[in-house]
Amino acid sequence: MTDQPDHRPAPGTALGPPARVRAVSDDGRGDRVVLQGGSAVALQQLFAVADAPEPLLAAFANGMATLPGELGDMGDRLQSAQASADWPRYGRAMRQLIDKYIRTIEQHSPDGQPDSLRLSEQLRLLLGGAVVSLLQHDPDLRDQAQALAAQLRKWQPGAPLEPIEQGVRELGHQVGVRAESWQEQQALLLELFALLLENVSELLDDRSWLQGQIAAVRQLLAGPLEAESVERTRAELREVIYKQGLLRQGIDDSKAAMRGLMGEFIERMDGMAASTGEYHDRIGSYALQLREARSIADLNHLLQEVMHDTGKVQQQAAQARDHLASARQEVERAERRITELEQELREAGDLARIDPLTQALNRRGLDEMLQREMARAARNSTPLGLAVIDLDDFHQTNDTHGHAGGDALLQHLVSICRLLLRATDGVARLGGDEFVLVLPETPGADSMATVQRLQRSLAHRVLTVQDQRVPVHFSAGLAQWQPGDDADALLRRADEALYVAKRQGKNRVQAG
Repeated sequence: MTDQPDHRPAPGTALGPPARVRAVSDDGRGDRVVLQGGSAVALQQLFAVADAPEPLLAAFANGMATLPGELGDMGDRLQSAQASADWPRYGRAMRQLIDKYIRTIEQHSPDGQPDSLRLSEQLRLLLGGAVVSLLQHDPDLRDQAQALAAQLRKWQPGAPLEPIEQGVRELGHQVGVRAESWQEQQALLLELFALLLENVSELLDDRSWLQGQIAAVRQLLAGPLEAESVERTRAELREVIYKQGLLRQGIDDSKAAMRGLMGEFIERMDGMAASTGEYHDRIGSYALQLREARSIADLNHLLQEVMHDTGKVQQQAAQARDHLASARQEVERAERRITELEQELREAGDLARIDPLTQALNRRGLDEMLQREMARAARNSTPLGLAVIDLDDFHQTNDTHGHAGGDALLQHLVSICRLLLRATDGVARLGGDEFVLVLPETPGADSMATVQRLQRSLAHRVLTVQDQRVPVHFSAGLAQWQPGDDADALLRRADEALYVAKRQGKNRVQAG
């Protein structure tokens, strides 16, 4: 007689502690002994009369038949062999049981711990270490994770898992709920900060050197807050602030020098005014003495005193004139120096209008160029084209060649754009792998031809990263400025065209 084939799906794991057993079998063979988690009472009832080999084998077969899944099928086969006294078949079934199940019961690791305990320890470390550290700002969830970690420390194989399972499930649910709340709070704070920056920017003059720094922070807030981008922006702002600090010190020194010159000049003018007043009084006294003079000697003496006082006043006037000329030259030099320093200060602020990685315009630089070119297009009734470019498979390049490879690809694209585009055209990086081309005085057909020429040039100019060829291709959406358009409307139409191009496949250009 051959063994009966298995009909139930094989269990996916090794045999573990006895599970809850069916009260009624899958094939409907009446009630059986119910084993709840390996109940000792049920086992005693099952083997109470097993005082001889055959009853013992029958009890074992009956006990196996109460188990779920494939183990229950094995029990059915043992029952069938025992009922027909086919002990060779019973033996084969026992051998299969040993080979397939008993040998797969978890073995102890070299350090003497079973796999279940090792897994429990790793889960405890995850809850008590990583999860607790992430929940420091939420004491309730932190304490809940620590309590679960303590329960896992005490758990042993065979002990009930339901309390721990329920606790882990509840903790996961609470973390998910709180995470949404934390994300909402972060989004509100970022929105509040962006609104504050916008308000400060509107209060400042457009030429203020602070505009560049504000633009850099606003661009950072507009994209995903990655640690690398935050650190890069922080380093750039620190460098700009340092340079601007040096320039502002020069401006302050020049202004202080101008104030000193003006103060000295006013002081000299006060002295000259006093001397002139004294001279006027002396001349008045000389006039009285002249009327009372009786001899040529008296007149000669008066004339000498008048000439002496007049020469003294003339000397003071000449000195004041020379000092005034010198002060004027110093003031002019200080004014030129202040103008130069203010220009350098604005140029230092302009560093925040440039994307530091690719040297293309950033979002602020793009906004300024669009405002300027749209005003020119409206004034001169000339066309203005715009293209939004998105690199295809950029994330794959990052995954294959790392961030260095991705950065090289972005720089390569901008360098080819600068090579092919006119001096009046502009290329800006919106963030990530998305760029914008601004094409003044370019109608729609020419805009399409320009972008397609750029695609062909990228295909022929091979980029090599780590001695490997990296294909560079992009999809693009085009839009033409129309009277009444603002920058957002123009960008939105180009972005919608880009979406259509992406849906059609890679390396496509779509006019909007």
